[in-house]
Amino acid sequence: MAKIKLYGTSYSGNCHKPKWILDRLGIAYDWIEVDALDGSTRTPEFLAINPAGQVPTLILEDGRMLAQSNAMMLHFAEGTDLIPKDAFERAKMFEWMFWEQYSHEPQIAVRIARKHYLGKREDELEPSLLPKGNAALARMELQLKETPFLVDRALSLADIALVAYTRKADLGGYNLRDYPAVRGWVIRVEELLGIESALPANG
Repeated sequence: MAKIKLYGTSYSGNCHKPKWILDRLGIAYDWIEVDALDGSTRTPEFLAINPAGQVPTLILEDGRMLAQSNAMMLHFAEGTDLIPKDAFERAKMFEWMFWEQYSHEPQIAVRIARKHYLGKREDELEPSLLPKGNAALARMELQLKETPFLVDRALSLADIALVAYTRKADLGGYNLRDYPAVRGWVIRVEELLGIESALPANG
């Protein structure tokens, strides 16, 4: 039987999201490394797989393609304890996942990519990214002072979506020591996912 194929970039938080879900649920898959920074996602061969030219890209056993990391997580986590059964809590999970793509990832992930992986100087970066990213972390701090996870007291897809880049925020010039509740949450989520800590050793 054909195995799931997950095309991804090892340093991409978005690519780790579906990988963590597949690993947690014990679903077999083949990881196919694709460098998102060297043009590999823009080749005719890759565009034939995903016309959007983005990773992660998932090919199911029957050959159907699925794109967008949060869509992949939702597909595989359906019916598991990673999606709240209560309708309101489920809606809150979606609220955080939509917010992650609109207000968190475009600041924090972009600074990580440009500052750490592309080696841009601070004066080459969009000035608004740092304060907007800090505002996103402050929003999370506010919630995580009240609850151990983003949706009440249990790990959900909201936590997995948001931990992907938050755990590496220091690479973008953010300091998680300024957000102790967020930092403690990162540690909890990493432990539950069984992944190595990405927090700085001195942080």
